[in-house]
Amino acid sequence: MKTDIFSNAIMKRNKIRFIYGLSEVVLEPYFITTEKTGKVIYGRPFNSSEVRKFEFNRIANIRVLNGARFSPLIHISGLVN
Repeated sequence: MKTDIFSNAIMKRNKIRFIYGLSEVVLEPYFITTEKTGKVIYGRPFNSSEVRKFEFNRIANIRVLNGARFSPLIHISGLVN
């Protein structure tokens, strides 16, 4: 269920809002992967310039923000010599 919601938001470039631990997070979701601890989603939190990891098992109350679309932020400074 969470995977479907996040995958759809990633494809449509919709921001999402959820509770993570005791904090509310607004996120531009970039991709989902599975690690040793389970599934995680990577994305850029609102008003941040860094991409962070969020564990699925700590995410609750997910809302897709349909009117809030974004363009992925891609850092290329490490690729340019």
